[in-house]
Amino acid sequence: MSRLSAAKPSVVRLSTAGLSTASLAAFLLRVALASFGLLFPTASAVQNPHAAQLVQAKADAAKKPEPPAAVIAPPGADLYVAQRGDSITSVARKYLKRTKYLTSAELAEAIRAANHNRQGVFLKSGEQIVIPGILEWPIVEKSVTVARDFEVRAIYLTGVMAGSDHGERIIRHWREVGGNAVVFDIKDSDGIVNIAFDHPLASGQRHYISDLPKLIHFLHSENMHAIARIAIFRDEHLVTSHPELAVKSRRTGQPWRENGKLVWTDPSNPKVQDYDIALAKFVAQAGVDEVQFDYVRFPAEGDQKDAEFNYQIEHATNRVVTGLGPVPVGPGSAQGRLSPATTQPLTQRSEVIADFLKRAYAEIHPTGVLFSLDVFGVMAWQRPVDLAHTGQDIVAMAKHCDVLSPMIYPSHFFGMDGIAHPGDAPEHFIGESMDRFKLITKDSGVVIRPWLQAFAWRTKTYSPQYVEVQTEVAKQKGGIGFLFWNANNDYSKPYTAMPEMRAAKGRYFRGDEVGSKPEPATATPIAATVSPVTAPNTNVETLAPSASDSSRHAQKIWRH
Repeated sequence: MSRLSAAKPSVVRLSTAGLSTASLAAFLLRVALASFGLLFPTASAVQNPHAAQLVQAKADAAKKPEPPAAVIAPPGADLYVAQRGDSITSVARKYLKRTKYLTSAELAEAIRAANHNRQGVFLKSGEQIVIPGILEWPIVEKSVTVARDFEVRAIYLTGVMAGSDHGERIIRHWREVGGNAVVFDIKDSDGIVNIAFDHPLASGQRHYISDLPKLIHFLHSENMHAIARIAIFRDEHLVTSHPELAVKSRRTGQPWRENGKLVWTDPSNPKVQDYDIALAKFVAQAGVDEVQFDYVRFPAEGDQKDAEFNYQIEHATNRVVTGLGPVPVGPGSAQGRLSPATTQPLTQRSEVIADFLKRAYAEIHPTGVLFSLDVFGVMAWQRPVDLAHTGQDIVAMAKHCDVLSPMIYPSHFFGMDGIAHPGDAPEHFIGESMDRFKLITKDSGVVIRPWLQAFAWRTKTYSPQYVEVQTEVAKQKGGIGFLFWNANNDYSKPYTAMPEMRAAKGRYFRGDEVGSKPEPATATPIAATVSPVTAPNTNVETLAPSASDSSRHAQKIWRH
């Protein structure tokens, strides 16, 4: 028994050893099979058939993403890498001056289109954006020369509007309905210069027109005549920033105020004159086709006896006798202060204005652009009191310009000719004004191109027909072309009237176009609705609206 009991443990060890060897062999076989990719899934794989895919996905995720394909800008475009905080709008503003586009909004739309119609506003940091329309060099535009009797059919735009997308749409629409010109503000009576202009006195600048040559190029591309309007002696910013250039008060020695407002520079101050002439020459050289001066006058309201001007001071200190040789010019004087014809100091406001225009025309005319002047409609009556206040002697002014543009808005002839509502009598007041202007300028060769009313102030009859009547009477009375004024740049009524006027060839206008010869005008009788011209000379247009009107309309309508 001892031998048997001693033998049992040996048997057990052998069995255990045999099982271990088998398990080891099985394990090694499984490893070998797995390493050779044989089709024997594990139990876990059978339970989760997507396990292999999950493993593969984790492996893919661990890989570094491939860099995006490089964006290549096509010819005439640039590539911009967005920075943090950039938007399509901000990038458009940044690139505007380097592109052919007129406004930043127009460029922003072009950027979207060039980048697969990209939506949204903000850009991702590092995002590559194609900027289309890049110019190789800045636009340089040249004036398009036309004869002084070129028939202009224009609307007026503020500087803000001219530099906007809305203004661009107005211009295109005006061209579509038959217009061929646009008047736009370079400097209005607030004194703000709407373009970049390097001059010591031009501190008040807001570049609503970001690129003047580009705007002119756009107008020329639409076959339109470009007229740059400059308000001259009424300049609120200039007298605020440089009170030494303002009209002086005799009583206080301080800048003189017109009805409480500090707005008038001294028209006889040589520094003021030189500044305005320099601005006019600058825009002429930028490529405009015509320079138009507005507010070419002295202040007509306020306490006139208290107003003292530079030419009066010089007259008192530099008395010269005719024929005694060269005239001494003292400090603060200028050649323009003395009349070259008589070598006598200028003693009248009208002499100051005429002398200034002679000097301005001599410098502007050689650039090849037209030179036009806006004048009060009432000046055709030549009342001494109006002449003494404004200095607008039409006969003298006509000698130093190409075009006179009288502002003959019917609504402004308050109390004239016994007509209670002059705004509702456009036939009469347009006809009477034109007759008078043609008469007093008949020997000058100047063109009369009137400003016509395109607003509903003080009239209940404003309509497309109202526009048509003014245009027809002005033409039949000798006017060549016309300018429509609306301070809000709303030309809905002229838009409607123009196609009808264009269809009636020769009745309302000849139809001149830039670069082509006009067709001979067809003589047509004035419309039967036109009143006979029998206006007496006793009643005249006043130079300012009534207190109730001015308080309600401020400078929306009454600008001159």
